[in-house]
Amino acid sequence: MPLRKVDQGTAALLFVMGAILVGCDAEKSLDSERLQPNFLFILVDDQGWNGTSVEMIEGDSLSRSDFFETPHLEALADSGMVFSQAYAAAPVCAPSRYSIQFGKTPARLSVVRVGMNTDHIQHEALLSIPKALAGVDSNYVAGHFGKWGMGSHPSILGYAHSDGPNQNKAGGFVNDRSQWTVQPKEDPKRIGELTRSALDFMAEANASNRPFYLQVSHYAVHASIQATPGQLEIFESKAAGVRHMDSGFAAMTADLDAGLGALMRGLDSLGLRDNTYIFYMSDNGSVPNIPGAKPYTRSLNYPLSRGKWDAMEGGVRVPLVVSGPGIAKGAYCDQPVSGCDILPTISQLAGRFIGGDSTLDGGSFHGLLFEEDEATVTRLTDGLIFHVPYRNGIALKRPHSAIRQGDFKLLKFQDTGETYLYDLSVDAGETTDRTAQFSQTSEALERQLDAYLHSVKAPKWAEGITWKKHPLESFNSYH
Repeated sequence: MPLRKVDQGTAALLFVMGAILVGCDAEKSLDSERLQPNFLFILVDDQGWNGTSVEMIEGDSLSRSDFFETPHLEALADSGMVFSQAYAAAPVCAPSRYSIQFGKTPARLSVVRVGMNTDHIQHEALLSIPKALAGVDSNYVAGHFGKWGMGSHPSILGYAHSDGPNQNKAGGFVNDRSQWTVQPKEDPKRIGELTRSALDFMAEANASNRPFYLQVSHYAVHASIQATPGQLEIFESKAAGVRHMDSGFAAMTADLDAGLGALMRGLDSLGLRDNTYIFYMSDNGSVPNIPGAKPYTRSLNYPLSRGKWDAMEGGVRVPLVVSGPGIAKGAYCDQPVSGCDILPTISQLAGRFIGGDSTLDGGSFHGLLFEEDEATVTRLTDGLIFHVPYRNGIALKRPHSAIRQGDFKLLKFQDTGETYLYDLSVDAGETTDRTAQFSQTSEALERQLDAYLHSVKAPKWAEGITWKKHPLESFNSYH
């Protein structure tokens, strides 16, 4: 993965960030052998599995963009591990973000869509990432900056520092067709502002000699599309790709990558890089097309099927790169992992194994990070569960659920009960139903999916239910 030179668009964004790094060298850690590791979790919004210039599958050019440029993510991947089969827990943001924080599926949490009332969730009582780390060492300090996308407030989950419970609109989202027309901005999607806040937080934690968990939840690359003029000029003059060709989206992606580069240099300047685990992940797959609701013949996520809003591969398979002390450089892992696995993995990296918690759906992929012999991820349920029990007017338009186990993935439509079985090892595009060939596998996976949804009393689809705004109990529809 070759590292490209910094171009004028990147330079423009770095100029916006101004003197972010000024003075960092003067605050280098006096304790370079800090006992506890730091964690930097970078969560991006709506970035597809192949929406960067990093190959998600080594040697497979279709697993990276043929137009977008992310040289700083390439450098991060070169320093760590790329997960070829990483999944968001849901194909939309709010349920996915809940699962990252709490290690539970959206089905168990009964948070299945954006805009859903979440009064039924005991935010303060649940184990979150900051609380898990505080259980290891009370000196840990946690910060969150950017799109929260959840109910409650970051402080309730243990974040001592945050810029509040921000939603899409804080990042410049306008819910009309103008969102797909690029808007030139000096600080698009507040990338520079979030980066400054993050670097200030790290510097303060370092000066206080406190280990930290920092989550930077970017508004990019969610619409509305914004980009610096310099990056726009570059991509408007660049030959478009076959799969990716929108210059505004490409420019916004490059601006996001420039923010990542500034964070990496900040860690280096503070002397923290060697003791910091860095996670880079998307909350769900890319929109299937631009404009997002426009009918399309081939998804932006191709060769994966469809995109955001669906539990098909394009909606839930996402980029995941992890770098940090002891992790092999330039490594690839092809075992499926999920957003539900983030909490137990980070907890174990800090020294606390919580994999035996019967309320968690996620398992630790600690062993995969260090390439331990026969390493695997042990979860409460064997497989990954996706639950989208409502109709919408954009994607599949039908309530559906899915389970992935090994190479197989079963898709079940809740309105008719029909099922489809895909062998992802040879059909990542989910084009061929294998039910007739593997009928016993299909039946077993359907039983397991149904049993799980029943065991957690997942919200059950019924005609007319949208799961929006009103309290969960008012719908009274559960598996």
